[in-house]
Amino acid sequence: MESRVRQRSTAEERRATVMRTAIRTFAERGYYGTSTMDVAKAAGISQGYLYRLFKDKETLFAALVDYCSDRLREGAAAAAASVRSTDAAAVLRALTASYGEVIADRDVLMILKHAECSASEPVIGEAVRTCYAKQVEYVRAVSGASDEQIRRYFADGLLSNVMVAIDAACVDAPWVRTLRA
Repeated sequence: MESRVRQRSTAEERRATVMRTAIRTFAERGYYGTSTMDVAKAAGISQGYLYRLFKDKETLFAALVDYCSDRLREGAAAAAASVRSTDAAAVLRALTASYGEVIADRDVLMILKHAECSASEPVIGEAVRTCYAKQVEYVRAVSGASDEQIRRYFADGLLSNVMVAIDAACVDAPWVRTLRA
């Protein structure tokens, strides 16, 4: 008879599991529509253990914003490294393509959108501001773009968020063609 020894997960492994399931759970119903009980249940842990890993719901959600910010930065770094030109426009084109790939992950996109809508919560608002600050300064550093080019890059990115969120690619209408141009 084979005895099975149950291996206990470390707090860091559990935290990673919670992050993976929390991103999916919050992406579906947003910060206000998701309870810590929903997250704990999805992660297969007790709500009490969730609170041992994360101080509160707001801290957990802010950690998800940080995770998404890291994903954006990683994608941008890979894109910037692939550009063989120092031309700011060429670098921004590569960053735009990378951004599109990252937000194609609907969970990441929805966390970012829900975070903006929940930014009146102090910890989440700070996480969103930090996310933007990191992204803007990284784009500035790797592209050498002007403030106007950077502003345009982010404006186009925010429009992309909307277009992906509403699944505009499935709509063939003049207004969609105008916004995609």
